[in-house]
Amino acid sequence: MTYKNFLQIDDDSDDCELFMEALTEVSTSMYTGINDPVEAFQKLLKQEIRPDVIFLDLNMPIMSGFELLTQLKKQDTLQQIPVIIFSTSQLDDIIAEAKQLGAHDYISKPNNYNELKQILSRYAYEVKQA
Repeated sequence: MTYKNFLQIDDDSDDCELFMEALTEVSTSMYTGINDPVEAFQKLLKQEIRPDVIFLDLNMPIMSGFELLTQLKKQDTLQQIPVIIFSTSQLDDIIAEAKQLGAHDYISKPNNYNELKQILSRYAYEVKQA
C-alpha cells in the first residue's frame, strides 16, 4: 500500500528532518513531523491533521509510542489509520507487542540514508525515478 500523506511522530528532530529529506527525494507525498506525541494526538483528535499513515517512534518522553498507539486504536476516527512503528529497537518481544497493540508494520530505523530512501519508496505515493 502506498500513501500520499505521511505523519511522523518522533521526539528526535534530526530523525524527522532526515526522514522528510529522504521522503522528498523519493516521492511527491506530503510530510508532517511532530516531535511531541501529546501534541500529535491532540491534533489528530481535532482532525487538524489527517494523515494516510503514521510513522511512530517508541522511545519518547511524556508519552511513549506504545501509549500513543494504544490511544490511537481506541478512537473510532483514528483507529483505521495505519501506524508503522519506526524505532531503533529490534527486539522480538517489542516487535510482537507493537503488532499486538495494532501496529500495521514495524521498521527498524536504518543506519544509512540510502536504505531509508529504499524503505520510504515502498510506502510512498508516486515514487520519483532516479
